[in-house]
Amino acid sequence: MKVTTLEGTVENGHIKLPISVHLPDKTKVFVVIPGVELNPSAYIGSPRLADPKQIADFEKEVVEENA
Repeated sequence: MKVTTLEGTVENGHIKLPISVHLPDKTKVFVVIPGVELNPSAYIGSPRLADPKQIADFEKEVVEENA
């Protein structure tokens, strides 16, 4: 795999590369950010049933009311 290193800046949340750089759409890139530490956001997973047989306890019933 060939690797090219470019220097750019972030402006309004977008990465700006030098004007002479033209990358085709869908080009895969890797971003290395020197001197900045990002705080990971919390991950809240979806609850899981300990016993899949309990799925019937969570059945929903839809009741439509006439206005």
